[in-house]
Amino acid sequence: MNTIHAAAERSALPRPRDLVASLPVYSKAGGQLPPTWRASSNESFLHPSRAVLDAIDTAAKHCQQYPTLQGDHLTAALSRGLGVAAEQIVAGAGSLAVLQQLLTAFAGPGTEVVFAWRSYEAYPILVRQTGARDVQVPLGPDHRHDLAAMAEAVTDTTAALILCSPNNPTGTVLGAEELAEILARIPAHVVVVLDQAYVEFTDDAEASSQHSLALLGAHPNLVILRTFSKAYGLAGLRAGYMVAHPDLAAHVRAVSPPFGLNAIAEAAAVAAFDDTEALAANVSTVQEGRATLHNALAARGLALPDSGGNFLWLPVGESASALEAACLAHSVSVRSFAGEGVRVTVGSRAAEAAVLRSVDSWLAA
Repeated sequence: MNTIHAAAERSALPRPRDLVASLPVYSKAGGQLPPTWRASSNESFLHPSRAVLDAIDTAAKHCQQYPTLQGDHLTAALSRGLGVAAEQIVAGAGSLAVLQQLLTAFAGPGTEVVFAWRSYEAYPILVRQTGARDVQVPLGPDHRHDLAAMAEAVTDTTAALILCSPNNPTGTVLGAEELAEILARIPAHVVVVLDQAYVEFTDDAEASSQHSLALLGAHPNLVILRTFSKAYGLAGLRAGYMVAHPDLAAHVRAVSPPFGLNAIAEAAAVAAFDDTEALAANVSTVQEGRATLHNALAARGLALPDSGGNFLWLPVGESASALEAACLAHSVSVRSFAGEGVRVTVGSRAAEAAVLRSVDSWLAA
């Protein structure tokens, strides 16, 4: 095919919606060669427990069959474990997929979605896919949500407001009083999404979990998002869920694809949710590593916020790319946000040691 014909054929291809060109690209760790240690994706470096692996094996033997229509087995397990009605739960292929369905149900052209920035980088992608406008409210100087500014950003056209706690990538956590205050300020027509993907790693995880669930009764516009990708170690299988008022959950269920949670992921999630000992061990390992790495970095003169996640945020500004390169030179991948900082996943002692060697070489350069 000559160049003229190729150009003509390309010009005749179907054109996507204009908004596709505006979508930001989800970042990935730099480097050309696979690193020895991955500290870039907030994955668990620990393998799933025997109970989870057995559940995966059993489910895989029946993969010729469709999964449950709406993650029914996982919904039932969550209902029992969390003490909420099954009608309040929507399960899906990760909390990201559930958030996409939530925004599909409630946002769209002519509406706005407010969230802090920097926060989870998928938010603007999902919001713009709906045709809504994303309103990014800068974090405060302490790397925390500026809740007053976020409340001020809400208008009659705001469809949703997203709170990420612990915030990705800064790790900062919203306290109980802060949540109560922001919820009291947000109008009833606005869906308030509390993204708790990392809640299990907070120092008071059980209290935080129960407190946020208790808020649902007084705030029917609140939606809580959680995932099995982080503390439960199932990032490769994709399972997550939301908890909300039954009416809101029904609207999200209406736009969710049937059989959206595959059978292997569902079986693994149910087993992981029930295996509380494995969860506790994983969380303890992360918390220990987080404290040790935080103290070691602080001793080297780096000012970083306290984190409630399985990661630390190094706000090194314009040096972010240089620090990432130093880490790659020591065979450890991290997540760099150009001009802002570097996020480092904790959990693996070997990876944490490599990060410290990287920081030392970067500081000495």
